[in-house]
Amino acid sequence: MNLWSRIGSREAGAGAGEVSAHGPAPGRPADPFRVETLARWNAVCQVLFGAMAVGLVLTDRGGGTRYGVLALLGCIVLGYTVLDRFPDNPVLRPHTYLWTLVLGIGGLSYLRSGYAALFIVALPHFWLFGRTPRASVVFTGLATVSSLTGSWLRQGWSAEFLSETLVSTLVVVAASVLMGLWVHSVVEQSRERARLIAQLEETQLKLSEAYQRQGATEERERMAREIHDTLAQGFASIVVLAEAARAGLATDPERSAQQLRSIESTARENLAEARVLVGSARQSQVAAGSVARTLRRTLDRFTEDTGLTVDADLADVVCDQPTRIALLRCTQESLANVRKHAAASTVGVVLARQPFGVELEITDDGCGFVVGRSRGFGLDGMRKRLAELGGRLTVTSSVGEGTRVLAVIPMDPADPADPADPLDPTESEVAA
Repeated sequence: MNLWSRIGSREAGAGAGEVSAHGPAPGRPADPFRVETLARWNAVCQVLFGAMAVGLVLTDRGGGTRYGVLALLGCIVLGYTVLDRFPDNPVLRPHTYLWTLVLGIGGLSYLRSGYAALFIVALPHFWLFGRTPRASVVFTGLATVSSLTGSWLRQGWSAEFLSETLVSTLVVVAASVLMGLWVHSVVEQSRERARLIAQLEETQLKLSEAYQRQGATEERERMAREIHDTLAQGFASIVVLAEAARAGLATDPERSAQQLRSIESTARENLAEARVLVGSARQSQVAAGSVARTLRRTLDRFTEDTGLTVDADLADVVCDQPTRIALLRCTQESLANVRKHAAASTVGVVLARQPFGVELEITDDGCGFVVGRSRGFGLDGMRKRLAELGGRLTVTSSVGEGTRVLAVIPMDPADPADPADPLDPTESEVAA
């Protein structure tokens, strides 16, 4: 594993606020193309360094400069190899290698000519190891001055130095600086995009989790409302009927027998409701019709169980299944409140079709209550059920003057009737 693959591995594991040895960690795995390209560049450098050493040995015509050139080239190659293979070593750091490169290029330019290729190949090293654009530009400038100074000391102010060495070196350096700044800008933009993408993915994950929690909460509320409007009311009715039947066993056995039959019927209906809630019961396919028939059966059962007088004016309203269910649940909840709390003698129920929708009004002459102090789950459940259909619930009451419950559900005059009512309390298929 070379320097650049190790840097990529460290950057991949760096956290959101960490900084790697060569710049801010992008918080993502290193680009495989970038790692492969840098590995190829390292191979080119090593081949070029080796070719220079071999060429120097084969073409040198003698002189004491050979060993000095080999020594400088060897220092550069050794420093680059150590830094490439052991990037975490405590001795040779990136800036130390760059200083070695600056001095080595100057020394080679002074000792011999023909090292333009080395200078060109070494220019990217100042950007790879400089860590910051400012440091890279500074080291590039130092290397340029070092190279020109070595060539000037060897050539003097000759026409060759001015026309070839000076001009070509400045052109190459200018191109290198412009290219390095551009590449650095592209890399920074890529890192910023990677950071934004990571933030976006994290935000999307949090939103997904929030939606899941919200969906689970809404489903729990819906199930709680359904259980309260069906099973809980049925169990409460069974308890009241059982207490009444037990109290009348000795004095009114016929009435007690009727109450026991009501208990059996209510228990069967609760069983059917429980199967519908858990999704194990096949929904019955009843003929399309008005909600009035369903409400009439509910009111008859209420009169039979409580003995209260019910005055009903139920219009022949044809509506869809959700509206029928909502009107039925509002009626059942209101009647349950009358039975448990109102101590009323008469209940009035009016179902009417209006131009804007359907109205259900339930009144009683009971003891009443203070609406603002009510914290019951039933009224809140009715409001939420109606709100899902775009309707509203209005409760009017005062102590000693009874209660009025008004449910309004908007309906399109062209709404067709729903051909099925799976929650009809008397038409559901109930297992014996």
